[in-house]
Amino acid sequence: MVKFLKPNKAVILLQGRYAGRKAVIIKSFDDGTRERPYGHCLVAGIKKYPNKVIRKDNTKKTAKKSRVKAFIKLVNYQHLMPTRYTHDVDLKDIVTADSL
Repeated sequence: MVKFLKPNKAVILLQGRYAGRKAVIIKSFDDGTRERPYGHCLVAGIKKYPNKVIRKDNTKKTAKKSRVKAFIKLVNYQHLMPTRYTHDVDLKDIVTADSL
């Protein structure tokens, strides 16, 4: 079987709290682990996207609308939809499974 869920691949989450959110695969575990005996991967994604800012918004409201929140999560392969895009920045040394 061809391995297509590689690190730096952009995916969309399909199930759970972050369903529909975009993420990037950091590390993949094809054979699983003792705690998770199925194929899964560590993803980092965007929890909250920035909203549209209009001219009449004050600075406090503009700052709140411009805020971006992120998440890190271990996700089953079956709950991911891969896209054709890849991310060119290597996040493996920045984000680890221990940071959960």
